[in-house]
Amino acid sequence: MNEASYAQAWNDLNDRIVNCRQCPRLAAYREEVARVKRRAYRDWDYWGKPVPGFGDQNARLVIVGLAPGAHGANRTGRIFTGDSSGDALFAALHRAGFASQPTSRQRGDGLELRDAFITAVVRCAPPDNKPMPQETLNCRSYLVRELELLSSARVVLALGRIAFDGYLDLLTASGRSSGPRRSFFHGAVYEFDPPLPTLVASYHPSRQNTQTGRLTPAMLDQVFEKIRQLLG
Repeated sequence: MNEASYAQAWNDLNDRIVNCRQCPRLAAYREEVARVKRRAYRDWDYWGKPVPGFGDQNARLVIVGLAPGAHGANRTGRIFTGDSSGDALFAALHRAGFASQPTSRQRGDGLELRDAFITAVVRCAPPDNKPMPQETLNCRSYLVRELELLSSARVVLALGRIAFDGYLDLLTASGRSSGPRRSFFHGAVYEFDPPLPTLVASYHPSRQNTQTGRLTPAMLDQVFEKIRQLLG
């Protein structure tokens, strides 16, 4: 695929994502949140649409999260941007050399990812951060296509059990993974037959995990140190 065709393929995919209305419950919720807003963000023009992936399209590291935050990515239009989960993740990415700055506040803030691409198994903010199985399935083709286009990927980092299971379900459905089911635990590393990337698991950098000490900055740093070693 030449450069122009590659760029067009990304544009086509992102247009499909942003205009998706496959899940009536999620469409209604994301739009209601964007209309009502949170008082702290009452002056914001919320994004209120499905959120595409973000980052280096030649990345060797692909980070897969759960879904946009209702007042984070659903507000800003960029994955993991504008909420506490993103604060923890981008600070760690910056410390590990994958991000040009430690914060991600809004689109156009100058942030660049280096050798990393961030996406999610669900593209709309779900109520209570809990998508239904069919909603996750409806989004699967978007992640499949991203992974096809991210041909340099060597490591997939799954943030949280839902992202971990969603990625494994994708591999199973496509016939690219067999054998016993892999177990989720923080710091887990699973190798697959080439050319599939190595899978690394981490707790999700949600406020629930970071404020309780279940996931500390040091623990996230250790995960990215392990990824650096895997990438060589």
